[in-house]
Amino acid sequence: MKLHIEGMTCGGCARSVTATVKEIDPAATVDIDLATKIVQIQSSQPAEAFTKALDEAGFPPQLQA
Repeated sequence: MKLHIEGMTCGGCARSVTATVKEIDPAATVDIDLATKIVQIQSSQPAEAFTKALDEAGFPPQLQA
């Protein structure tokens, strides 16, 4: 899945986003591009689990096509 997170602006943000994803699925693959604010997650967990957790962590995501 691909998410756009407007509030992700620095390496600290990227680490927080990664940690939030890993709390839900420790085996998930997380790719972050800070320049475009795009997070790509490969996981067997549903997208809703990640979007809810990221929103609660202060990084409201928008699901990308």
